[in-house]
Amino acid sequence: MSCCDNDDGGNVADKRYRKILWIILALNAGMFFVEVIASFYSGSVALMADAVDFFSDAANYAISLYVLDKALAIRAKASLIKGGTMGLFGLLVIGNSIYRAATEAVPQAEVMGAIGLLALIVNIVSAWMLYHYREGDSNRESVWICSRNDAIGNVLVMIAAAGVAFTQSHWPDILVAFIIAVLFLRSALQIFRSAMKELKQARQS
Repeated sequence: MSCCDNDDGGNVADKRYRKILWIILALNAGMFFVEVIASFYSGSVALMADAVDFFSDAANYAISLYVLDKALAIRAKASLIKGGTMGLFGLLVIGNSIYRAATEAVPQAEVMGAIGLLALIVNIVSAWMLYHYREGDSNRESVWICSRNDAIGNVLVMIAAAGVAFTQSHWPDILVAFIIAVLFLRSALQIFRSAMKELKQARQS
């Protein structure tokens, strides 16, 4: 590889950014297990959607750490993988939401609200740590998008919890799960576009 292949220079190998990614990876992996357990306990499909988001993000941060000091083309290809997995998880959440919509079980709003608040705190901290690194290549952009989406998703889960408590219906939970899934798909498209642009740029260099 020539130096032209890695156009971010020292920024890519930034030690502080790498440390931040490790911290956020650990937080996301931990919250994935917490939300999966809480989802089964409470019967909330919105919590399951948010848990899947945490899993997807943990995997994405692991990929980001691996390609951090790699050439632009490799980082762009990693972003394509991220976008693909994000889109796949979005479709899985939609499928699960349709299945849950056929049931009459009302999820436990208090569990949804408590776990949603915990997850929101974790993601606000993550987004704050990543804010200054949100611009650059598609790989960094995708990391920032993941944390931003998580915070939005957590707020939606808390809104769903309030809706379930007020209506004693499972429909607010289903609706929020759909919204989170659409957010997955929209972000996947954004990451794909950035990555394809970088691959084209790498071929021309």
